[in-house]
Amino acid sequence: MVWLVCYNMGEKRIWEIDLLRATAIILMVIFHIVVDLNKLVGIDIDYFSGFWFWEGKISALIFIFLAGISSGFSKNTVTRGIKVLSYGMAITFFTYIFFREQYIIFGILHLLGTSMIIFPLFKRIDNILLFISAIIVALAAIPLNNIFTNTSLLIPFGITCKGLATLDYYPLIPYFSVFILGILAYKMYYHKKQSLCKSNFENKYIRTISKSSLLIYLVHQPVIIATIILFKSLTSS
Repeated sequence: MVWLVCYNMGEKRIWEIDLLRATAIILMVIFHIVVDLNKLVGIDIDYFSGFWFWEGKISALIFIFLAGISSGFSKNTVTRGIKVLSYGMAITFFTYIFFREQYIIFGILHLLGTSMIIFPLFKRIDNILLFISAIIVALAAIPLNNIFTNTSLLIPFGITCKGLATLDYYPLIPYFSVFILGILAYKMYYHKKQSLCKSNFENKYIRTISKSSLLIYLVHQPVIIATIILFKSLTSS
């Protein structure tokens, strides 16, 4: 999963956003450790339901919501969106080579990149209409769950092919609704680029994790997989 749009405000940071993003990063890394232990070691951990499913899902939802807020801090979300989307396409290529049966067609980076590109259109919408739009996008997923197609062109919109198996899938419907709520939070509460709390609980370690979120997302899986493979080879020899 992941994700991971940082905002750049010079040295001025909003500590609660950094805290939430760092928390999401940590949850994401833990979730992927669980997934990799299941796939590579065979440890019986159910991450499709229950605690581990929601642990990973909450991490993703936090990232998407914060991306909506952080897009308001960016001077050029279209350029940033293209950059993030290109990372997503690189991951598509990588997973197609190494995990062809479950390669990522439209994962969370694809979602975030696309959302950032169209952010300027939604930023101009009235707050009430934004909220209504978020509800419509979320509810639209209900009928789409029962619609299947023979083409992969509609996968980004939540219309899948039968038997679709992918390592990471975050279609615009319904997850763009969470991004919209992030836009709404920016317009209502963070447009002044200030913390909502009078007290400042800024921490340099949390700030560093938050600022490095995209880098952590891109490198953490190879590091985890390499560590597991190395440990297996050492213990089996």
